[in-house]
Amino acid sequence: MKVEFRELECFVVLSEELHFARTADRLYLSPGRVSQLMRSLETRVGGRLFQRTSRRVSLTPLGQRFLADLRPSYDGLAEAVNRVKAAAREVTGVIRVGFLATPTDVVVGSVRAFERRYPECEVELVEITLSDPFGKLRSGEVDIAFSLLPIDEPDLVTGEELNRVSYQLGVSARHPMAGRSHIDVEELVDVALIGLDGPAPRVWADRMAPFFTPSGRPIPRAGAVVTCQEGLTQVTLNRGGMLFCTPTALHYRRPDISFVPVTGLPPSILGLAWAKAAETAAIRAFNEVAVEHALGAAALVA
Repeated sequence: MKVEFRELECFVVLSEELHFARTADRLYLSPGRVSQLMRSLETRVGGRLFQRTSRRVSLTPLGQRFLADLRPSYDGLAEAVNRVKAAAREVTGVIRVGFLATPTDVVVGSVRAFERRYPECEVELVEITLSDPFGKLRSGEVDIAFSLLPIDEPDLVTGEELNRVSYQLGVSARHPMAGRSHIDVEELVDVALIGLDGPAPRVWADRMAPFFTPSGRPIPRAGAVVTCQEGLTQVTLNRGGMLFCTPTALHYRRPDISFVPVTGLPPSILGLAWAKAAETAAIRAFNEVAVEHALGAAALVA
């Protein structure tokens, strides 16, 4: 016999209230739905559980026996549900946070602020490859990840933007554009850009290495890489140029690579993303702390 939990819950509450309207109020149901659930349960057990008159509701002897047998198991199940609900609201344990290429101040500062506020929850930082920005989120290897916005993935949720920065073109120190004060986005037609090799969506790949300039001119390609470090190696060998957000460019500044600001490109916008089906209190808390840190650090820049 398959009995629904809702039927058992309704039976227990009705046995306490002995009143259909009050039972309905406690369970956020209509009185008609309570009656329907009780009829269904009585059909399953094969006997009347309640005696109903126009003035009162009472348990039948069968109903009294059923309640006595059911109550210990029901109370234990209800307590288990309450405990797991309470645990879901706690911000404890470990939260795995993914980051792209570089643990910049937005990343590290958010982690520090979160651990200060929630000392019972430890943050593990996990690098995410540029070529597969959502794979570890979907596999459960990370709980929440710093990512470029906007994201058009139905199974993912995104938070508010944490910063808005410009792009710089990384080229070998031997490249003709090395040392320029800046270049216009249309000049990218004269640079073979290093793209991404992997399952990243086309819109993501286009953001990291545009296929066309704003005027529609094609931008040549210089192969594809999986990680930021692979791209930097190709740049150092003068095999092409690669676009980096300004904080990442500052982090990787070195003598054999020149980073040249690019004008005319949309800004790089960083935010957080997580799997809609796996949202927890810790994930929501981390996103809130990251937003507060970004605002407090005046990280929203033009």
